[in-house]
Amino acid sequence: MYDNLIAGVPTDLWIGGEWKKASDGSRFDVIDPATEAVITNVASGTVEDAKAAVEAAAAAGAEWAARKPRERGEILRRAFELFTAQSERFAKLITLENGKAMPDSRGEVAYAAEFFRWFAEEGVRNLGQLYNAPSSGARIMVQHRPAGVACLVTPWNYPAAMATRKIAPALAAGCTVVLKPASETPLTMLALMPLLAEAGVPAGVVNVVPSRRSGAVVSAMLHDMRVRVVSFTGSTEVGVKLLREAADNVVRPAMELGGNAPFLVFEDADIDAAVEGAMIAKMRNQGEACTAANRFYVHEAVHDAFAAKLTEKMAALKMGNGLDESVALGPLVNADTRDKVQELVDDAVAKGARVTVGGTRPDGKGFFYPATVLTHISDDAKLLREEIFGPVAALKTFKTEDEAIRAANATEYGLAAYLYTKDLSRGLRVSEKLDFGMIGLNRGLMSDPAAPFGGMKQSGLGREGAHEGLMEFLETQYVSVNW
Repeated sequence: MYDNLIAGVPTDLWIGGEWKKASDGSRFDVIDPATEAVITNVASGTVEDAKAAVEAAAAAGAEWAARKPRERGEILRRAFELFTAQSERFAKLITLENGKAMPDSRGEVAYAAEFFRWFAEEGVRNLGQLYNAPSSGARIMVQHRPAGVACLVTPWNYPAAMATRKIAPALAAGCTVVLKPASETPLTMLALMPLLAEAGVPAGVVNVVPSRRSGAVVSAMLHDMRVRVVSFTGSTEVGVKLLREAADNVVRPAMELGGNAPFLVFEDADIDAAVEGAMIAKMRNQGEACTAANRFYVHEAVHDAFAAKLTEKMAALKMGNGLDESVALGPLVNADTRDKVQELVDDAVAKGARVTVGGTRPDGKGFFYPATVLTHISDDAKLLREEIFGPVAALKTFKTEDEAIRAANATEYGLAAYLYTKDLSRGLRVSEKLDFGMIGLNRGLMSDPAAPFGGMKQSGLGREGAHEGLMEFLETQYVSVNW
C-alpha cells in the first residue's frame, strides 16, 4: 500500500558515498502512525557500521575542509534547489513516517530547505581578526578552522529540518558528518542523500547510520578521537547522558533539549491575535515540538474570552490521516507519546481541571489524540512541570505581571516563551525577565534560519541557525606573530 509513496527511497546505510547493509544484516520496521502498519524496513546500523562511517568522514575531511568557502556554499545552494524542487515528495514522506498533517509537512520542508540556502551564504563569512597585543606589541591573528568530524543526532518530530539545521552549517564550516536519525523517522534523511550527492557533496562528507541500537552506536562515535563535535536535538534526559559520554574525549557539545514553553496573555492583549498565535505556538506538529506552548497563563480579566475562542478553534480542527488534505491534526508519532499525553491530562483532571474540548483518546487504529483545552489547572498538576508534547493547552489565570513572570519561570526548562500585549514597553520589559532563550512577542512562530535557536537552563547548550550555528562547528585558533 506504500509502494508509490516510498518509491526510490533507499533503506540501507549511507557510508562513504555507498549504500550498505548493516554489518550483521539486521533491519527494523518503520511504522505509519496513522494506521500502525509497517511502511518498510531499514538497515539497523551496528557499532562497526558507526566506526566505518566515522572512518569515511575522517578520510573525506581534509579535502572538504580545503575547499574554498564559496565552493562549499555553491554545493549547499544546489542542495537547496534540488530539495525544493522535490518539496511535495518530501512532505508526503514526512507525513507518512511522522504522522503530521500535510500543511505542517510542507511547512517543515520549506523551513528545512532554508538552512541550505542560509548557510550557503553564511559559510563565506567565517571572519577572523588581526590586532596588536597591548603589552608585547606582537600581532594577534585569530582564525576559525573546521572542528573535524561531527556526530549529529536528530529527533523524530522534524525529520528534515532538525537534520538540515545541523548538516548545512557543518558542511559550510568545512566539517564532515555522521548523522544518526531517529528510529521512528529514518526515511526522510535516507531519501535526501541522493540529492546531496547530485548537488556535489563528495563521498564520505555526509554519512547516515539509522539504528535501533542508538546508545551503543552514538557512544562508539563519541569515543573515536576524530569526532570533535556532537550536535543533538532531543530530550533533556538523553542530552545529559550524551554530555557525560562527550566528556570522556572532551567532544564539543551542541545541545537543543526539552522545553515547556509558557504563553502569557495580558489584559490589554488583542485576544483574537493571541488565539491565532496560540494555535500556531501550540498546534504546529500536533504539539510535538520543543518550542510548543504548553502552559497558558491568561490574565483573569480576559481568561474566559480567550478560553472560549481557543476552545472553538481547537474544536474545529479535523483529526485523521495526515495524507488527507482536509485533515489539520494527524496522529502522534507512537503509542508511548500518545499514552503520556493521556496520562498528563488524566492527572490534571483528577486534580480539578475542566476539559472544554477533547481530553480522551479515540478508539481504533492510529496514535491519535484530539485537540484538548483544559482550564482551572491545579498548581500540582504534572503537566505544568512536564513537557506535554501533544495537542493539549493548559490554562491558568494570573492577576499581576510579577505573578505571571514567576509562573512562567517556574521550570527547569528555558527554551521558548510567548507573550501577548499591546504595550510594547511591557512586552520588552517582561521579555527581559523571562529566563528563556527565545521569546515570541505578539508572535506564535519564532523559528527562523537567520535567528539563533537555543535555550537556557536545562534546555540546552549552544545555538543553531544564524552565524552562531556556523560557529558551533568551528575551532578558534590564535597565532602570535611579529613582522
